[in-house]
Amino acid sequence: MTSFKTIRARAEKRKGGPKALERLMPDKPDLKGLAKLGDDRILAEMTKRVFCAGFAWSVIDAKWDGFEAAFLRFQPAKLSFQPEDYWEGLLRDARIVRNGAKIMSVRDNAAFVQEIAKEHDSFGKFLAKWPPSNEIGLLDLLAKRGSRLGGNTGQMLLRFVGWDGFVTSKDVVACLREAGLDIAEEVKSKGDLAKVQAQFNAWADETGLPYTYLSRICALSVGENRSEY
Repeated sequence: MTSFKTIRARAEKRKGGPKALERLMPDKPDLKGLAKLGDDRILAEMTKRVFCAGFAWSVIDAKWDGFEAAFLRFQPAKLSFQPEDYWEGLLRDARIVRNGAKIMSVRDNAAFVQEIAKEHDSFGKFLAKWPPSNEIGLLDLLAKRGSRLGGNTGQMLLRFVGWDGFVTSKDVVACLREAGLDIAEEVKSKGDLAKVQAQFNAWADETGLPYTYLSRICALSVGENRSEY
């Protein structure tokens, strides 16, 4: 496998040098901040990622104030106690995107957030304690216990709440394949995800960098540099 030093040097050359590359890095992961993140904000981000999947993000962003109002500011306890007619009413609510399956995922994920919070005091604290060296285990948990949080949606959720992890975007996967990792062009199988995890773990040991940095540098080192999201 190619060392990360080589990948970083390539990214620096493509982006105008070390300082220019550094300016393109995301914020460093803040575990204390993540641990303090309210369960309502976790559920809000879950909902945004679910509705953005397969849809124009700009539309969801433009309607987001309406989502906040329609979904009661994403307070899990309040949502869990809403009667059926509340959820049926959302199917006719023009403040949001009226996709029935995604609307009902909010109810399911409100219960999911409450379950995890009961076990760990809050969902944010649960995430803050989960090691980035086992992102694939966390993604598996999100897919099995959450609603519509599998695949790329789960990765996006973790990235947007500030958890330290990689994203298997097209450019990141291209970087990994070019570095010598035997994975498909689209990483979907558990076997390929395990290989990706192992390689990021190795690069984290090599560099001491956060996984978010490793992922972003990978994306900037190859291809057309499409959005990592």
